[in-house]
Amino acid sequence: MAARFDGLSTYVAPEIVERHMRDGQLRVVIIESQVLFAKALAGIFAEDAEFTVVSDLRAPDEAGLSAAKPHVVVIDLDGQPTDVAATLGACVTGAPDARICVLSMHLSSEMMQRCLNNGAEAYIVKDISPGELLRAIKTVAGGQSYVDPRVAGGLLRRRSLNAGKPDIMELSAREAEVLKLIAEGLANKQISARLHLSEKTVKNHVSRIFSKLNISARTQAAVHAIRAGIV
Repeated sequence: MAARFDGLSTYVAPEIVERHMRDGQLRVVIIESQVLFAKALAGIFAEDAEFTVVSDLRAPDEAGLSAAKPHVVVIDLDGQPTDVAATLGACVTGAPDARICVLSMHLSSEMMQRCLNNGAEAYIVKDISPGELLRAIKTVAGGQSYVDPRVAGGLLRRRSLNAGKPDIMELSAREAEVLKLIAEGLANKQISARLHLSEKTVKNHVSRIFSKLNISARTQAAVHAIRAGIV
């Protein structure tokens, strides 16, 4: 199925999601400091039969996470008293095989990068719709990463690609331009107009970028670029 995230598309292969499922469902732990919001999140997951919420914690608890054996940990960072590294470190220690998805109210590229650097696979801003949230979680459960494209695009707009910097992913200058626009949320047709290229040429650039980064989703392109330090 093709899912849309604020102008970026991603494909979640059913067979990939299936490999992360046990007893036909994705096991989710919710970490939310406020009971009302925790119940609201649980209600969203209850609407999709592919999920089962196996634990509902107020804060990261290594023993509780270990016992729950989740596939995905969804944590609202806004109500957590400790710093990002300590909070996510406890999640990773308690559930080393789980995918960590951060919820936050902040459209902050700095916060996003701290989360990714400390074990998170997703940075999701909380104005997302319930349906988009579920699709984002499935994307992450399927082995990819997800960041809000508004946050990733903001980071890329503030930084320029340094031609003298070692390009560890061997992107050409044109591919780097296309990568930047992908992260800003532009579709191929919009990139074509911005760079004065044919849509077919843009599609070829995107295919080469995906091949060089070994990815299959536009959201993952932005994540990979940020983590690799090429922007």
